[in-house]
Amino acid sequence: MSSPYLFDATTDTFDRYVLENSFHKPVLVDFWADWCAPCKALFPVLEKIVDSYQGELLLAKVNCDVEVGLTERFGIRSLPTVVLFKDGQPVEGFAGIQTESAIRELLAPHVAEPQAQEESAPEGDLASQAQALIDAGQAQEAIALLQPALQDETDDSLLLLLARALLADGQLDDADKVLQAIQQKDQHKQTLSALKAQLSFARQTTDLPPRDTLQTRLSSDAGDSEARYQLALLDLTAGNSDTALAALLELLQRDRGWGDGAAQKTLLQVFDALGGEHPLTVQYRRKLYQALY
Repeated sequence: MSSPYLFDATTDTFDRYVLENSFHKPVLVDFWADWCAPCKALFPVLEKIVDSYQGELLLAKVNCDVEVGLTERFGIRSLPTVVLFKDGQPVEGFAGIQTESAIRELLAPHVAEPQAQEESAPEGDLASQAQALIDAGQAQEAIALLQPALQDETDDSLLLLLARALLADGQLDDADKVLQAIQQKDQHKQTLSALKAQLSFARQTTDLPPRDTLQTRLSSDAGDSEARYQLALLDLTAGNSDTALAALLELLQRDRGWGDGAAQKTLLQVFDALGGEHPLTVQYRRKLYQALY
């Protein structure tokens, strides 16, 4: 733990480290677990906030997988849960992931603002949190985090993250609306291209048979071009670009004219989405050229 104002609290130490300390200065308690992706996204924000108070606020971490007694004692029902203790009592708290500004607003009545607080970049912190949630497969949590932040003002970078989270959660129409709201389209041309391609692929997979069914068909008949193409679409939607490109190239080599040249068209669409300098684009563009000529 890098912060001097951060410590672990256990069943044996909680009363001494948290409750007794809270008579001198407020103690923020972070109830978390190692498997909880939102917990991991929230923690750097809590640590930053506590550091900014320069010792006027402490942060205790309770691992709920280990300290089951504390979890039961304080009725923790979801993670992360954060509780502020003051004068030996819980006085404020929240469940789920929150933005830095929302947490500071919650703390304001209980902790004096630091005199020389460093300027923060809340949108940067928010983007990092949202990206961590998306990467961890927690798209709904990322959506819940981003939507309130975009109510008052529009930020293209956050909108792109929201679109990515909506796509991951299967909310395709909403993702399309968000992409249309991007203001600086030239500045975000590559990202927009990639997300629009992903949206197109996702829409094509809406009514497809399950992956297992398609794999069974292809195993029974290697010439089943439709099954091969649909499996490639599923891989593209899941972000497995390498696997999808290999399948599309094989389809082109086996059955170039299938679907009015769908394999070649989709390969070119993936190249545009990945960008001309992407290693997969370079690799498969060369293979496509060899297959065609």
